[in-house]
Formats: sequence, C-alpha cells, structure tokens
Amino acid sequence: MATRNLYAHDPGDQGWTVPATGAARFSWEYGEGREDGSGRDRLLALYQKGKDKQWDAQKRIDWSLPVDPYDPIGEPEESSPLFGTPYWDRMGEKDKGELRHMYAAWQFSQFLHGEQGAMVCAARIVESVPDLDAKFYSATQVMDEARHAELYGRFLREKVGLLYPIDDNLQSLLGDTLRDSRWDMPYLGMQVLIEGLALAAFGMLRDVTDKPLPKQILAYVMQDEARHVAFGRMALRDYYRQLSRAELREREEFVIEGCYLMRDRLRGEVVLTDFGIPYDEAIRLSEDSEYVRIFRKLLFSRIVPCVKDIGLWGERLQRAYVDMGVLELGDASLDLLMAQDEEVAEKLDAQRFAAEEAARKGEVAEAIAAGAGEAAGVAGGGGASGTGEAPGAAAGPQEV
Repeated sequence: MATRNLYAHDPGDQGWTVPATGAARFSWEYGEGREDGSGRDRLLALYQKGKDKQWDAQKRIDWSLPVDPYDPIGEPEESSPLFGTPYWDRMGEKDKGELRHMYAAWQFSQFLHGEQGAMVCAARIVESVPDLDAKFYSATQVMDEARHAELYGRFLREKVGLLYPIDDNLQSLLGDTLRDSRWDMPYLGMQVLIEGLALAAFGMLRDVTDKPLPKQILAYVMQDEARHVAFGRMALRDYYRQLSRAELREREEFVIEGCYLMRDRLRGEVVLTDFGIPYDEAIRLSEDSEYVRIFRKLLFSRIVPCVKDIGLWGERLQRAYVDMGVLELGDASLDLLMAQDEEVAEKLDAQRFAAEEAARKGEVAEAIAAGAGEAAGVAGGGGASGTGEAPGAAAGPQEV
C-alpha cells in the first residue's frame, strides 16, 4: 500500500537527493585478526554477532496484534504538552484521542525517516571505511536498518494510518553527516548522535507502553541498535586517539551543533499547529511542559556517555552540555544500558515463546479430549444397536 495519501503534509514528489563527497576505499588485508593487539578481533566478533542476530520483521513481530490508532502507545496524559493548560480542559475524549494519534504518527515517522538515514549512512561506511573488518560489520548494519525501516513503515501504514514528513532539523543533521567527505563522520553523525538519540527514545517508549505490538517493535529494534552504537564506539575510540587537538575540536563542534539541532527537533510543534494552535504558542507550550523537558533531557542519556567514551570531551563541548543540563549523563555506563537492551528483548522472546507453547499444549489437549469423546460416542452407539453399523445407518430406510 502506498503511503503518499497517508501523509499529514506533502512530503514532495522527488524524494531527497544529497550530493555526497568522499572516496570509496578498498582493503587488500583479508586476514583474521592482527598480532598488534588492535581492536580488529573485537570488530570481527561483533560482525559474527551481527550475523547471528539477523531476524525477519515479517515473522518475529506478531502483526496480528490489534493497535488502537488513537492510543497506539498508551502514554500518560501528562506526556502531552497541552496537559494542564486551558486547551486541555476544553478538549473532549475524541480530541484527546486525535492528538495522541497525531503525536504517535509524528514520532514514529521520525523513527522511520531516521532508520532510512541510518541505512544510507551504514552503506556509506561500507564504501568509505579503510578496514575490511569494519566493512564486514557495517554491511550487516545496512540489513538491520533496512529491516527497521520496513517495520516502522508497516506499523505506520497498517496500524496508525498517518505519517509526517521528515523533521527539518533531523534532515539538516543527516545532510551534514552525508555531505562530509571524512570517513569517520557517518560514524559520528549516525552511530553516535542519531542512533544514540533513537535508542534513548525507543527505550523510554518501550518501558512506558503496555501495548504488545509497539513493545515488540521497540525492544527488537533496540537489540540491533545496541550493536550499532558499540560498533561506532570501537571504531571512533581507536581512531580519535590518533587525531590532533585541532581535528578533535572540529568533531566536537559537529557534536555540539548536532546536539542542539536534535534538542530543538524534539518539540513536535507541527502537531500542535495542525491541531489549530498558533506556532508561537505551540513552541511556548512545548518549552513549558515539565514532562517534555524531562523527556528531552533523558534522550541524551545514550549520547553524552558515548561522546565522552570516544574521546570528545573538550572544554567547549562540556560547556554546551552544561547549558543543556545533561553533563552529568557522561558518567552513565553504556555497557550496562546495552546489556539491559539485550536482556529485555530476550525476556520478551522467552515470554512469547512460553505463551505460544502453552497455547499449543492446550490445543493438543483439547483435540485429544475431543477425539476421545467422539470415540466413546461411536463405541456407545455401536453397543446399543447390537450391530457393527454406524449409529445413523438405520435411519435411511425409515426416512424413505
């Protein structure tokens, strides 16, 4: 089913073409690991895990589960920037449902567009990264991101029934990432910033929702994304140790600008303006919402410790994080967060398989019981007639 007629605003006819620069790099080193103690063995192990963890979005997700398009996630009323305002007091349940519908569509649409961007960036990494082991892993990530775009697109088309075009600030960050000719920039822009933001957003919704289908989607996508962020950390941590202070400052400036762009893109004021609220008022309501402020801060919980871990922690970058109120997030344990993401997905699988196995056992027991009942009925009928004929055999002549 085409999505064009499902967009809240016209996304344009020609898609989006980004003039890309940079070099395609080949490597003639095909050996397995190195003797110099480099991180290549770790990348090859991650590549193996990427192969082992491939899955089919058509089969692993239970698409038969129903979704209420006017309450797809089940977020609390406090999550709306209109909550506690006169606008909210005047709204009936129908209007509140429509607002939830539009916000979910906007949010998951940005997830969808971001996943397509991640797929393109991962393909650029395959092309431009110097080492073959990194090419191997990023090739598995291209498939991961294709799967994510597939399932978010299906969720929006079939379950929500509404899409929004890509947010201007997300598009700007993607464009900056793709136009930069340096091979490490798709890592930094996508693996660290955009993927880090997405992981935090997915995790918050995954932990809030009690709706089975979006919970499955978010948990399984996060299991993949944990590997992607680990990949970016490995590659950039080793590479950035070799850069000059000036080169590191250039990357830090990119991170600062990207973080401000992402912070500003999280408002979703287009939903409020579509709801009839003037633009300036929509911005004010989003900025004044306590829930939205907390949400926006927590969205940096995956980015800040990753930036610190890869060695981008200059004074100017730290001042920017102080301004955003997220500096203390640099002390969070990324490894612990990623392990939790893996654990949630595995537990969800175990619960689903246990429930399915119990249901199968119940069906088998019912079938056995039904078969036994039929056999007893046949035996009882045969004994009453005193013949070997079926119970209804004598009815023929009588009917005639």
